[in-house]
Amino acid sequence: MFLNININEHVDKVQINFDSGGLWVLNITLAIIMYGVALGITIDDFKRLFKNPKIVLVGIFSQFVLFPLITFILVYFINPTPSIALGMIMVAACPGGNISNFMTQLAGGNAALSVSLTAFATLVAVLMTPINLSFWGNLYEPTSQILRTVQLDPFTLAKLVTLILGVPLILGMLTRKYYKNLAFKLAKILRPVSIIIFLIFIIIAFSQNLDVFSEFIHYVFFIVIFHNIMGYLGGFYFAKAMRLNYFDQKTLAIETGIQNSGLGLLLYFNFFNDLGLGGMALCIAFWGIWDIASGLGLAYYWSLKTTKITT
Repeated sequence: MFLNININEHVDKVQINFDSGGLWVLNITLAIIMYGVALGITIDDFKRLFKNPKIVLVGIFSQFVLFPLITFILVYFINPTPSIALGMIMVAACPGGNISNFMTQLAGGNAALSVSLTAFATLVAVLMTPINLSFWGNLYEPTSQILRTVQLDPFTLAKLVTLILGVPLILGMLTRKYYKNLAFKLAKILRPVSIIIFLIFIIIAFSQNLDVFSEFIHYVFFIVIFHNIMGYLGGFYFAKAMRLNYFDQKTLAIETGIQNSGLGLLLYFNFFNDLGLGGMALCIAFWGIWDIASGLGLAYYWSLKTTKITT
């Protein structure tokens, strides 16, 4: 059993225990997903990005500045319980989810841009994830109190992000560079298999606590859905305001709205689990399920459009 939840009167008092076996599975799965994505990335992808620095700046700003800002505004006005608020901030501090590459391709967006931004955002996340979590978390007093209790070390957080995302990224790119044929073969296997393993991991973990999850889901259900929709809209209309074409607008919407909530769960279980912040875990976990469903739905909707519009 990965998760064991003891019911208390309030969602902030829900205690979630995560055993070491489950933590290792999550660590390895996230690393494999990142490695699989990196098998399709070359140095030329980065070179193409920097030939058009405007797209890089818009993409990174949308993911690491705009979405955390939108999240902070939502937290301020919605005023959820502190643990749920911190869960929202944690999600916003994470880089885009790797499954966004597949969704962008399905949506008829700029798949090359999506893969390149995923790689670049992963590198940037080593610094920006701990910075955003600390900055926005401390800016909101209820979550600031939690962070003072945790005494979160940005260096330790950055080290964990580097091990889970940065190292697999570099290894994947090196495999692509020196063993191209092997990289193509591995990519066909690793990308779908690793994502399926991750989904199975979430399903098994929460199916074993379905009664508790059902009882407390109403605390985060509408918040997560609205938060996710604002991510899509923010990315899309920011790209539109920056005069990017329609294909890039769709790409930025997906890159901003799909977050690496798996990393968020990993950070939760490494740094916050002992505090029993059940609302935080529920928020991040439901994000992991919902944004995949909503992202696939949005991508499928866009894929049905036969007329490609450019702006």
